[in-house]
Amino acid sequence: MLPKPPRTASGRRVYGQMESRTLAFIRRARELGFTLDDIRALLSLAAEGGHQACVEVRDLAARHLADVRAKIADLTAMEGVLADAVARCDQGESTHCPLIDALSSR
Repeated sequence: MLPKPPRTASGRRVYGQMESRTLAFIRRARELGFTLDDIRALLSLAAEGGHQACVEVRDLAARHLADVRAKIADLTAMEGVLADAVARCDQGESTHCPLIDALSSR
C-alpha cells in the first residue's frame, strides 16, 4: 500500500510525514475492522478527492457498518444462548448438560 521507503546505511527504513500519515490511516482503518482491500480502496479514493470520491467512501463505510451491525446482532444472540446455558448449568436442573444441549440444537 506504500512504496518502499528509502533506507539508511544501517538498513533502517526512513518514513516521511506523508508515509507516517498513511501508516496511521492504515492502522486506524484496521482497528475499525476494514479489510486490506477496503483500505486500498479508501487510500485510492482519498488520493482522488472530490465529491464523487466522498460518495464512494460513504458507500464503502455504510457497507462496513452494516457488516459490523450484523456481527453485533450475531454476538448478542450468541451471548444470550451461552448465558442461558451457563445459568441452567448453575441451577443443576437438568440431568443432561445444558451447554451440550444448546450446541446440539438449532
